[in-house]
Amino acid sequence: MRLKKVKNAKEIVENSGYFVDAPEEKIGKWNEIFGNNNPIHIEIGMGKGKFIINMARKYPNINFIGIEKYDSVLVKAVKQLDELETKLSNLKLLLYDADKIEEVFDKEIEQIYLNFSDPWPKSKHEKRRLTSQNFLKKYDNLFVGKKIIIQKTDNRTFFDFSLQSIEEYGYTIDEVTYDLYSLNDETNVPTEYEEKFNSRGVKINRLKAHID
Repeated sequence: MRLKKVKNAKEIVENSGYFVDAPEEKIGKWNEIFGNNNPIHIEIGMGKGKFIINMARKYPNINFIGIEKYDSVLVKAVKQLDELETKLSNLKLLLYDADKIEEVFDKEIEQIYLNFSDPWPKSKHEKRRLTSQNFLKKYDNLFVGKKIIIQKTDNRTFFDFSLQSIEEYGYTIDEVTYDLYSLNDETNVPTEYEEKFNSRGVKINRLKAHID
């Protein structure tokens, strides 16, 4: 799907108080950036930001970092944040390619969220999937201790691939559901895509996995 360009998107994003420039220079220093030692959770591919913004509002004692590759998408999150009456001190935004994620964090992250990632359906693009062995290896040095990944997707084929890939890598699968909304999970924080798909009757898949 072709992304629609947004006028002055990069400038708007970079002028936001939530934006962190040159994140490679902050490696090993993210607790200093937040000014506390609270746990840090990241969302890779945050899209328009509904999930990460609401997580930051819901859990003020956790620091959140949203990562998005495209400024035309990230700018929509920035505009949402500008409308909030109270600034979220526990949220930062990165305009960054996940392929270089290991250059940004060093044993600092407690949890990774992968929400409605591009499934890259062609087999030749398998390494681009965020739950591929390629990316799981990149995540290894991000975690401060126990490794925790939570994934949500509407794509069953991609989900089945993720389950196999994650388990083969050595993760323990703690939860698997092929119909998230049948659980009536009041703790679930939805994304924009999730709300749209659920309203159309599309089932949402979720997994939680860890390595001690």
